[in-house]
Amino acid sequence: MVTVNSVLAYIPSPPQGVWQLGPFPLRAYALCIILGIIVAIWWGERRWQQRGGQAGAVLDVAMFAVPFGLVGGRIYHVATDWHKYFGPDKNPVEALYIWQGGLGIWGAVFFGGIGAWIACRIYKIPLPALGDAIAPAVLLAQAIGRLGNYFNQELYGRTTEVPWGLEIYARYDTETGARDMMNGVSTGQVLEVVHPTFLYEMVWNVLVVVLLVQIDKRYRIGHGRLFALYVAGYSFGRFFVELMRSDEATHVLGIRVNSFTSALVFLGAMAYFALATKGREDPALLQPGAAPRPWPWQLSKLRALGAAENADGGQVDLAKKSEPAAEHKDSAVTTTEPAEDAAATEKESATEADEAGEPTKSDVKKA
Repeated sequence: MVTVNSVLAYIPSPPQGVWQLGPFPLRAYALCIILGIIVAIWWGERRWQQRGGQAGAVLDVAMFAVPFGLVGGRIYHVATDWHKYFGPDKNPVEALYIWQGGLGIWGAVFFGGIGAWIACRIYKIPLPALGDAIAPAVLLAQAIGRLGNYFNQELYGRTTEVPWGLEIYARYDTETGARDMMNGVSTGQVLEVVHPTFLYEMVWNVLVVVLLVQIDKRYRIGHGRLFALYVAGYSFGRFFVELMRSDEATHVLGIRVNSFTSALVFLGAMAYFALATKGREDPALLQPGAAPRPWPWQLSKLRALGAAENADGGQVDLAKKSEPAAEHKDSAVTTTEPAEDAAATEKESATEADEAGEPTKSDVKKA
């Protein structure tokens, strides 16, 4: 047990993270996740419309991406911390208790991306452009979700004496008196003072959000490159935060699995950023049903599109290939109108001359 010393600036943990509303538990962790999702959809929708996208598209895609992301985040957590749920004296059913915490961000992003891809295929929306629009909003949602770890007293680091250290309390079930660190209520007993790694990550996320917004405004990034910067920025910070944690974790080559994953994802994201198409999509291409721009690795199609854009003065809408033919048809109709008018005028003149008994042009020809 750690005794609080003369340092007065320690951060206290919440006395509890669950409140009973009759038979229903109100969990701070779940509320933080829900709040983050709402903020991400609201801000992402605004950014998507500012880029020229159709209103409501982000919400439509979120109906697929959010469930996929939650399931994927839980799968990643259980797969990398399987010893918490499987083995002697373990209850495998607890792997389904998502409200007790444990969502791996890498699984959430990967499976959420699959859900978003499916939705974009259905609604005919370019996925890279949508990813750029929602990237800062998704990272802000992650920062809000980290507050849930604070209420659950989880994802903290090693013991410390820094002034901003986090106090971890002992929690007990109010009915049975048994220790329950997740669902119980604190007695005020301080077990240890630790690094608030959840707070470090939350602050880093907010800083990266600000950086992404500024980069996007200045350089007008598109084609999925801003989303790649979000992934790379988050991975960079997460790598170092993981090195400060002391809780149990699976190791790969002697490195915590999340640090290992962060390094690999960082390299992949930076490679995509370097190789992807530069510039930003034309707003017309963001509308549902518009002809999608080729992916960065479809070099022949990108070259063909670039040649078409240059020939058309810089822009071309692939969905309107048939317009020139229609214009030609209209011009053909226009050119025939004077001939038809001349024939009608000649016929009318002949009728008038016949009524007056005067010779017509046809009579002159016969003579």
